[in-house]
Amino acid sequence: MKITNNNFHLTYCSNIHPGESWLEVFANLQQYIPNLKSRLSPTLPFGIGLRLAHIAANELLQNNNLAQFQEWLTKENLYVFTLNGFPYGGFHRQVVKDQVYSPDWSTEERLNYTLNLMQILATLLPNGLDGGISTLPLSYKPWWQKDQGTFEIILQKICFNLVSVVAEMVRIWEETGKLLHIDLEPEPDGLIENTSEVIDFFENWLLPIGGKILSNKLSITQSFAEIKLLEHVRLCYDTCHFSVEYEEPKSVFTRLESAGIKIGKIQISAAIKVKIPPEVEKRTLIVERLRPFAESTYLHQVIEHRNDDTFHHYPDLITALPYLEQSLAEEWRTHFHVPIFIHDYQILQSTQNDIATVLHLLQANNACSHLEIETYTWDVLPSEMKIDLLTSIQREYEWVLKELAVK
Repeated sequence: MKITNNNFHLTYCSNIHPGESWLEVFANLQQYIPNLKSRLSPTLPFGIGLRLAHIAANELLQNNNLAQFQEWLTKENLYVFTLNGFPYGGFHRQVVKDQVYSPDWSTEERLNYTLNLMQILATLLPNGLDGGISTLPLSYKPWWQKDQGTFEIILQKICFNLVSVVAEMVRIWEETGKLLHIDLEPEPDGLIENTSEVIDFFENWLLPIGGKILSNKLSITQSFAEIKLLEHVRLCYDTCHFSVEYEEPKSVFTRLESAGIKIGKIQISAAIKVKIPPEVEKRTLIVERLRPFAESTYLHQVIEHRNDDTFHHYPDLITALPYLEQSLAEEWRTHFHVPIFIHDYQILQSTQNDIATVLHLLQANNACSHLEIETYTWDVLPSEMKIDLLTSIQREYEWVLKELAVK
């Protein structure tokens, strides 16, 4: 939905609904979006954050599907301004774990999938709006960290594929006047997982190496190629992910701005956090409270802040729990997207305060206008936290609107 007094576009990501085919995706949109619009934005246009698996993207581009979807959007006073291109394949009701990063940005499959998403977004995007496609943090770090030579080859392939995307975005801009960007989404254990790694990738790989490739591809100067890369390759700031990394929002915004890196999308999500007491019996209670969140579908990376001000990473909550009672940690933060409108979960808390900080920063500096609520774990939440899905989504919108002081 367009928030006129802030110039924000607010949506929720349709990845919360199961379904990989276009028919399944469209059925979910028809079931939920008009109802939400009637509750939240009955007269003004209502934005959609569209998640399409590669199967759905292929099907949407076949026959007359895309034109028919456009007709439905127009009829219902809806618009699409952002796509979630992170999960390539199945994302619900199956074991996903580290396969959510596959295929990664070193592969033709990821490139072709993203090119299809660009074609869809360029068609659906209203004139006068920029459009973004969020994507994975290049790859999954544990796959490559053992072999430095292979790691560098992978990064070169990644740069080549991202440049291919940018070259197509430049063509779309020149032919249609529509500005598209690909938004890299750092998260724990991603190949780029924090601000320092994002800046390092841009400064040591994407701009010098990708800039040379793009310069040759488009017959432009290296400096102009780097400008194009910074225009079309941006960051997807997921508030859950940066909170799990213990990064302060204001510091992230400042460092990205200094590096010339734009934020293409803010994904609004909350992580689990918990202070670790010294008493073993209290730690045992925390283990039992966390255990229902250690489910088998998604990775729930844990980063602990230790008493000596160092950090330790666990690849998943289920592997971390046996270490909690003897841990040197004073706090744990877990990559589990809990509902954003709740702060306290009995013994546990959420990183909701970081979301509020980000939203207030945005009102001051206009760093990004695309906001996407992304609580996708409704199916795997502990039973006491599950409520009607439509009402849950509505409550998330209402919490964000309240933080933005929208009356």
